[in-house]
Amino acid sequence: MDDFEFGEVLYDNPLASEADVDGFRMEGDAAVTFPQGRMRMENCRDPEEGQAANFVFWCPEDFPSDIAVTWDFWPIREPGLCILFFSATGDQGQDLFDPSLAPRAGQYGQYHSSDINALHVSYFRRKHLGERAFHVCNLRKSCGFHMVAQGADPLPSVDDALPPYPITLVKCGAEVAFYVRDFPIFRWVDDGTTYGPLLGGGKIGFRQMAPLIAEYANLKVSKVSKRQ
Repeated sequence: MDDFEFGEVLYDNPLASEADVDGFRMEGDAAVTFPQGRMRMENCRDPEEGQAANFVFWCPEDFPSDIAVTWDFWPIREPGLCILFFSATGDQGQDLFDPSLAPRAGQYGQYHSSDINALHVSYFRRKHLGERAFHVCNLRKSCGFHMVAQGADPLPSVDDALPPYPITLVKCGAEVAFYVRDFPIFRWVDDGTTYGPLLGGGKIGFRQMAPLIAEYANLKVSKVSKRQ
């Protein structure tokens, strides 16, 4: 991260209690609790229901285009998968919660091939056998289901985990970079053509695939720029 300059902190949330997520929006059926003084999320529907058992939990704030998002991560129960959405808006620039947009309830296609634009990084991908056998993080751009970058995922399985794991996502100009414990996972530069125009600011949200249980704390969003 040496070539990025972290600036003003725009948002700082410990995610330690119900009061800290007042105003967050849940899409899908999930329980959000704080048994250890950090945000625990788990599905309420049977994983056998497939995509209907998954969910997204949106922070209500709108953020500018050039940001660094950091949070601490605890994997509690496998299998499953985690995603962070960012730069999320309606595909015509609407607010993500604009009532004119199609309903969303946690099913993946509603987010990558509907009427919203976003980038999303998937990590701790342990839902399917192939994901558990070969650990990678993916970066995709939507609308569309465009895989734009991959990198090896250093996060261990639950039995071997020694959390917390600080995670950092940087979006600076056309560049997106992802880190776990400051270890670089991938870096991608959007040419603004191949997969559509550059995305700007928008909302961020956490997605989980059932039956994963995970905990999150210390969500922080800062302005970021390229170091000169």
